[in-house]
Amino acid sequence: MKLSVLALGLAAGLALAAPAGAQVAATRDPAQIQAGTYVVDPGHTQAVFTVNHFGFSPYSGIFSDVSGTLELQPAKPAESRLKVSVPVKSLYAPSQHLVDSLKSDKWLDAAQFPEMTFTSTKVTPEGKDKAKVTGDLTLHGVTKPVTLEVTLVGAGANPMNKKLTVGFEAKGTIKRSDFGVKTFVPAISDEVQLTLHGAFERKD
Repeated sequence: MKLSVLALGLAAGLALAAPAGAQVAATRDPAQIQAGTYVVDPGHTQAVFTVNHFGFSPYSGIFSDVSGTLELQPAKPAESRLKVSVPVKSLYAPSQHLVDSLKSDKWLDAAQFPEMTFTSTKVTPEGKDKAKVTGDLTLHGVTKPVTLEVTLVGAGANPMNKKLTVGFEAKGTIKRSDFGVKTFVPAISDEVQLTLHGAFERKD
């Protein structure tokens, strides 16, 4: 009896702690996603980069404060368009010394090139919830075409603010030397793996 009462109390406490509507699962069905203009949710969007550090280990850092828009057409994904901007000064890594170095003119030169941008030029559907998104990446003052492998994570009403939200994960690889960032190549890998976690909220 005591165990049953305890279990009921715990269940009630969890129900009170959970936000209203939190039990509603996001959908991965494009047919249930509303078309329209979506804007980046900067609090839940990250741009992660990973390099090989002297052959010893992968090393990652994160950019935040992303802004931008997504013109989403779930029924005709090839007509969707994406444009995002990432401030270089938002860079975070475990070592502050390394962060300061990466922002300096020896690496990304945040003072002269304060933003990175990506503007899509082509969206190629790859099944129900995947696509290849090709676009122009501008980094360190250089613009080059880059193709990202994009996967739909989910869409639905955010239980906290009720806004229609859609989320994606995108992955790709670039050579930093192509963008004029050549410090310590090849000791620190020229190839940079990119992983983008993007959340977008629909404009009313």
